[in-house]
Amino acid sequence: MLFRDSAAAVAAECLSGALFFRLTEQFGHMHGHKPSTSEVRSWERSIPVLASVLNDAGLGQVEMLLEYGLPLNSKRADVVLAGVHPQTGQPSFVVIELKQWSSAEPADDDPSLCHLDSYARPVLNPVDQVRGYCQYLVSFNGALAEHPERICGAAYLHNATEFGVGGLFEAEQDAYGQLFIGARRGEFIDFLRSKLGAESGALAADELLSGKVGPSKQLMAVAAQEVREREQFVLLDEQLVAYRMVLKAVRRAKQSDHKEVVVVTGGPGTGKSVIALSLLGELYRQGIPALHATGSSSFTTTMRKVAGARKPQVRELFKYFNSFMTAERNSLEVLICDEAHRMRETSANRYTSAANRTGKAQIEELIDVARVPVFLLDEHQVVRPGEMGTVAEIRAAAAAKGLQCYVVPLDSQFRCGGSDAYLHWIVRLLGLEPGGPAEWEPDDKMQLMVADSPHELEDFLDGRRAQGYSARMSAGYCWKWTKKVPPGQPLPADVTVGQWQRPWNVFGDRSIGGAPPAALWATDPAGFGQVGCVYTAQGFEYDWSGVIIGPDLVWRGDRWVTDRTASKDPAFKKSTPDSDVDRLIRNTYKVLLTRGMVGTVIYSTDIETREKLRELAGVAENVPLPS
Repeated sequence: MLFRDSAAAVAAECLSGALFFRLTEQFGHMHGHKPSTSEVRSWERSIPVLASVLNDAGLGQVEMLLEYGLPLNSKRADVVLAGVHPQTGQPSFVVIELKQWSSAEPADDDPSLCHLDSYARPVLNPVDQVRGYCQYLVSFNGALAEHPERICGAAYLHNATEFGVGGLFEAEQDAYGQLFIGARRGEFIDFLRSKLGAESGALAADELLSGKVGPSKQLMAVAAQEVREREQFVLLDEQLVAYRMVLKAVRRAKQSDHKEVVVVTGGPGTGKSVIALSLLGELYRQGIPALHATGSSSFTTTMRKVAGARKPQVRELFKYFNSFMTAERNSLEVLICDEAHRMRETSANRYTSAANRTGKAQIEELIDVARVPVFLLDEHQVVRPGEMGTVAEIRAAAAAKGLQCYVVPLDSQFRCGGSDAYLHWIVRLLGLEPGGPAEWEPDDKMQLMVADSPHELEDFLDGRRAQGYSARMSAGYCWKWTKKVPPGQPLPADVTVGQWQRPWNVFGDRSIGGAPPAALWATDPAGFGQVGCVYTAQGFEYDWSGVIIGPDLVWRGDRWVTDRTASKDPAFKKSTPDSDVDRLIRNTYKVLLTRGMVGTVIYSTDIETREKLRELAGVAENVPLPS
């Protein structure tokens, strides 16, 4: 939340112009960068309009929570109004989505999507947008979980007329999502008076802001139910656009007997896998032939185990990218390619029979097998040579076959406590974004700490586990990995830092000495005793993440230096260019440093690097010595 005060006070701040300076300053503090010009302009044009409506309605004492951040999510509701219900006397909340639109048309076959002249692709109807925010708050804010009737939602298009946006009223409206326009301002005033009384809303706002935040519904724990019953995850904004775009493509492909390609892009935790599971569940229930595929053994194995726990047939919905070498063209209606940045140049490997060594690119196989292939990817998570899942490559492959390719970007994320500032800090820290490393400013969403030793890192994480949190340790690939362990022998302690020694996670699909197989390291509680590598951790999340930065990435003077000789990753060949090794090592640490949901503890094996991290993280954020 960027600002909170009564409607009367907000109106006065707007009049003086001070409000927008405050919002800009607070935004920079919370997100690590300045708001865009368009965002500031929308504040200047929309917030005074809403404040005026509230004061004209006699609701000047209602609290306005501006740019209210959804818990465990980087999404923000434009305004949440807090007050007292005029009939019940109980706290009452209204989520407001403000739009400056003067004209918009619903999509021909889906009123939940709409077209604007200023946007190249469809956007979500604001009624559905605000409904999603209400549903999400009921799911994750304790003040509303037991009282869902206390919240409602409205989209207010204050520049719109009936002529300009009349078609948007075709979308379903309910208590969580209603549409109002500036041309019928009186109706909006009546609506607000029916939900909010003239009394002060300060106590109601306090109750909402102090509501217990529920934990994010982690992907693997609900996969089984999601595949069958759907409403486990609430999709928001671009997620819902992506979901509906795929379903529209499926309908079009079926009706006109043609193919389409859909690409969904987004950083870690933007909900790509949530969309994938939601789509798979919906298509499965509709009886539409569809499969889920990844290039990750850990991710696919975990999906099979969790989603197929009670229904073994569900496991067969989860495949690998190299499963379609001999599949017939268009044998599926939909293929959902999750973690598509892990696609390889070809599906063939040393075990592939000569008859199947066609030389065909893996991306071609995936496009050919389904009428609607869907690719979900993050280009900054490419961590090994030979991985080639980029938007440009998919576009080129689709164009070569004469196919339309639609790209839907996701910008909000649910990992790292929903902290945009933390993700921004990480990519700048690693030089993956311009600007250079910056000092970390705590944002109350994500905790960042620096350990002085691996002992401190492990002890701290173990303490968090004792409090009921999940936690894992991971490291750069800087130590040899013993992959063949004789039966009855314990895992060798390959990862050694001084006197501290721990084993890598198990290599393979069998448990060893109580340690889970590689595919379950991130989700089985017994995985804590081992150090995970990037190939095991990628695609997963846990509450607390401990990351050991090895000697392959060190800080020297004023920059990072990568040392390829310190890497033990067999994926790096002599022929791998230094520039590729540098990029892939940085991407590796980006993946490892963005697994945590609550906090991250970092330790570097290099003294100078530790000092730099301590400087950037702030001395007060160092891990306390265990008592």
